[in-house]
Formats: sequence, C-alpha cells, structure tokens
Amino acid sequence: MKMNKWKLRLQSLTPVQLIVSYYFIAVTVSVILLSLPVAHKPGVEWSFIDGLFTAVSAVSVTGLTAISTSDTFSVPGIFILIFVLQFGGIGVMSLGTFVWLIMGKKIGLKERQLIMTDQNQTNLSGIVNLIRQIIGLILLIELTGGIILGVYFLNYFETWQEAFLHGIFTSVSATTNGGFDITGQSMIPFADDYFIQFIVIILIILGAIGFPVLIEVKDFLFNKNKKYRFSLFTKITSITFFSLVIGGTIAIACLEYSYFYKGMVWHETLFYSLFQSTATRSAGLATMDVSMYTEPTLLVICALMFIGASPSSVGGGIRTTTFALNLLFLFHFARGNKSIKIFKRELHEEDLMKSVVVTMMAMLICFFAVVILTITEPFSLTEILFEVCSAFGTTGLSMGITPDLSTVGKVVIMILMFIGRIGILSFLYLLGTKERKDNYHFPKERVIIG
Repeated sequence: MKMNKWKLRLQSLTPVQLIVSYYFIAVTVSVILLSLPVAHKPGVEWSFIDGLFTAVSAVSVTGLTAISTSDTFSVPGIFILIFVLQFGGIGVMSLGTFVWLIMGKKIGLKERQLIMTDQNQTNLSGIVNLIRQIIGLILLIELTGGIILGVYFLNYFETWQEAFLHGIFTSVSATTNGGFDITGQSMIPFADDYFIQFIVIILIILGAIGFPVLIEVKDFLFNKNKKYRFSLFTKITSITFFSLVIGGTIAIACLEYSYFYKGMVWHETLFYSLFQSTATRSAGLATMDVSMYTEPTLLVICALMFIGASPSSVGGGIRTTTFALNLLFLFHFARGNKSIKIFKRELHEEDLMKSVVVTMMAMLICFFAVVILTITEPFSLTEILFEVCSAFGTTGLSMGITPDLSTVGKVVIMILMFIGRIGILSFLYLLGTKERKDNYHFPKERVIIG
C-alpha cells in the first residue's frame, strides 16, 4: 500500500517538480560525499552548513564558498568535487540518461519529458541524441583542456601529478563554469600568463554559450552540405553572448583606466578586462581581487552577472536570450511595431512574454534577497548586491564576504544559487501546477499605462 501511494505521488508530480526533486537528491548525495573523512585534509573543521553550502554551490556550478577549497580538500576530495561539478554542469537528467544508455535501459516518454525540461528544450524529437552529443562534447572539451593545461602547468609545478591535477581541475571548473579553484587564489597566480588565461577563456565560453550552439557549430564544421542554416536561437545567442563579452571588456577598461589600470600597458588592461568580462557569463574565476575595482565597475559586473550565460548551458542568470528579447521588444515597441522580425523570422508572443516574466521575477527575487541581507549582514550595499547577483547568476565572483555570512545569509545565497541553476521559469512552474486553458472569458477593458 505504501509503495502504491509513493508511485501515485510520483506520477502526480510535474516534470519540473521531478527535476527539482532530483537536484535535491544530487545536493544530498554531494553533501555526503564531500563530508567523507577521506575528502578532507587532516585537522580540517567541517560544519554541516559549510558542507551544505559547498554542495549547493558545486551542484549549481556557482563557486561561492564559505571555506578554502585548497586548504580543506585532499586529493580524493578534489576528485569528488570534480564529480559533483558534473551534476550541475551537464545536468542531473543528462547524467542519468547517460547511465541508462550504458545499462541498455529504454528511454521512455516520461524520461524524455524530464530530459526536455532539464535541458530547457521545446520538443521531444531527438532528445536522446541531444544528450549523447552533450555528454560527448563536454567530456571532450574537459579532457582536451585538461591535457593542454596539464602539460603547460609542468612549468609551474614540480611533479607531473600536481601539474595534471591542477590542469584537469581548472579545465572542469572553467568548462562547467564552476568557479572553484585549488590554488587558493583563483587565477591570480597566472595574471601575467596570457596563454593560460586564453585557454581558460575559451573553456568558459564553450561551457556558457549553450549546448545547442555547440552542436550546431559541430554540424556546420562537419557537414558536407555548404548551405547549412543556423537556427534563430544560435544566431541570437551568439550575437548577444559575444556582444556582452566585448561590451563588458570595453566598459571595464574605460571605467578603470584612471584607477586600477593606471600605469598598466595596453595588453595588461586588455587581458584583465577580457578575463573578468568573460568570467561574468557565469564562471567566477578571476585574475585579480575584484574588490579593488571602483563602484561603477562593480555595478557593471553585477548587471553582467545578473544576465548570466545562455539557455541550455552550464550557467545561470536570466540568460542571454532573455536579455536580447527584452531589448528587441523595447526597440520595436518604441518604433510602434506590433511584431518582432529578425533574421527573416518572427518571434512568438509567448517567448516575449516569458522574457519579461523572467526578468521581472528575477529582479523581485534579487531585490528581496538584498533587503534580507542588508538586515542580517554587516556589509555595504555594494558588497551585498554583488554577492546576490553572483549567486543568482551562478557566477561565483565575490568581494570576499562569503565566509563571514551568517547562517541566514548563507541560506539566502543557497536559495539564489539553486534558483539560478534550475532557472526562473522552472522555479515558477515548480510553484504552480500543470498548464491549464481557460474555458471562459470576461469582457476586455483597457487600463491606462505609463
């Protein structure tokens, strides 16, 4: 009887509710694994709240941490952290599907719906093949990055084991946009090494630009048909993504020209700005202490982190396409256009409505989080806003206040990281029920706006 009740409850859950349940299970498993004695160095103090915070940060691939990763985790612990980062980077359902395929299990309609929800897809066709390609691409990128960095790190570390450990971890952390580091200083030790920075920037971009974009680029490169056509999603995502990276680089460089970058040569200014701008897409790695930037620059970085990465990627935030659709909607509304046409395609009104809903809901969530933290925490408004945007965008950049947050503050940040990972739409669907259509309507009446 009890088993039947559990089955009925599971069947009554929506795909979004099931996905969130699986992520809760992933966090629970991660807490247990990261709390194992073998995962820690001798004499390390490890509290439950710190373990939970680290697990949520790893599963949501954020990188904010209340403890020092390099001082806390042993070599087995580092490999456990690499494994946990895959939960968030690739996705719980993607990894589950990979295991099912290895075991020869048939992927049914229910599983396909869950995968579709987890990967933010709009239809079921080709969903299993999509997962195969995602798993293959991510593992190939991580392995290639790990080998390149591991070989290069032989110049920095005495043994090849240490060099390749740092290489693999940096590659996984950058590709999944996890933001964790085992140097104890993020990427600051390599602030003058442009080769390492360039490789890490490429890995961050490959992880954050979106799996569908990577798959389409792969198909284009290996497709014999010269008339290959990229989807509207790929076009909008790529233009918005790289515009934000370039625009962020220019903004940071200009704002800090007379401050942090004063006296620096042009290539130092370029790489500092480019790396920090790329990291705001959701990566969280940094080549300098971001608290040394001026307030205008920090606010620009907050906006970039709030936008975050692309849909169906490893990152969080409102996503690049949401930001792009908001801009397109404002531009066409100002011009009096009733519809939005771009690249010989017309956007769905439902997608425009979703973009506005996501943005408004994200602003409300972040606003209430800032209000709560200003009450419970003794930090400045800029520091709190930066932490909130970093958590929501699953970025991981911090002005150094994370370890000193109260328990309430850590819980608020964990909730933000979790919402940022699953997405605003999934969060809203989690609170509601299955989609319902109205069977009646009232007379419509206009309301004065503006």
